[in-house]
Amino acid sequence: MSNPIGIRLRNVVRPYNAETMNDWIDWAKATDFLVVDVPFLTNENKELAEKANLAIGTFDVNDVAALLSKDESKRNNAVVSVCNQLKEAAALGGQTCFMCLVPEDPKTTRAESFQFFKETFPEITTVAEKYGIKIVFEGWPGPDPYLPTLGCTPETLRAMFTAVPSPSLCVNYDPSHLYRLGIDYIRFLREFMGRIAHVHGKDCKFTSEDVYLYGQFQSAAFGQPVKFSSGPWRYTIPGEGDINWAEIAFELERGGYKGPVCIELEDHRYSNSVEEQRNGFQKAGAFLSQYFQ
Repeated sequence: MSNPIGIRLRNVVRPYNAETMNDWIDWAKATDFLVVDVPFLTNENKELAEKANLAIGTFDVNDVAALLSKDESKRNNAVVSVCNQLKEAAALGGQTCFMCLVPEDPKTTRAESFQFFKETFPEITTVAEKYGIKIVFEGWPGPDPYLPTLGCTPETLRAMFTAVPSPSLCVNYDPSHLYRLGIDYIRFLREFMGRIAHVHGKDCKFTSEDVYLYGQFQSAAFGQPVKFSSGPWRYTIPGEGDINWAEIAFELERGGYKGPVCIELEDHRYSNSVEEQRNGFQKAGAFLSQYFQ
């Protein structure tokens, strides 16, 4: 199966400046990764990636949370801002915009956010379609205890794609979030295969003893969860969790997915230094290369 393996730089480029970005892109090239997901698509980032012969995977935009604000003026301003950012990214060759629809106020219910989505996204998708951009929604559920992210479940994605039936609206497939929520990540893959425009390489693992002690969906009363976790589960690099990547690779191939698999590093074991992060990326890349590329 031929899918280029890449890395998501949003969580690891610290501080975010040209020197640090250049260092990471040089490292990615030297380590034989083929794609980088950039925090923002700028002319500088584009030139750095092109010089290293790396493809740009996704780019992020600002003001996404305000699209689901309870303040109408904030929503309207956010629509203008996001549309302008999409146009600017398109001028630089951007093709895939990453979004996680966490509302401005985490107490906002997903049903409320859906009403705001129906209002704000028609104009955004008109721009995205005009400039050939895919918007990929990631299913991180959002901060505890509300888990308010719109589009983190099949229920809400079905409603979103029905309400705003634009082909520019797609899915960033990240099985770690689905597995954490108890959602069948293979069934999800089959249902939304036609909408998947990007894939994250991230795994998840449950600790059976912790599930026994305080259940699958809540945190411990007295214990402290590890970094990137809020319960009896933890995010891991692919190969160190519970997810069946061979089955995922098979389904992606059968569904005709040709895009990249980009490692998103949210594993506490590989997060305390640049050296640890790069070790985590390399281990994850070596594991994924058994099934992709």
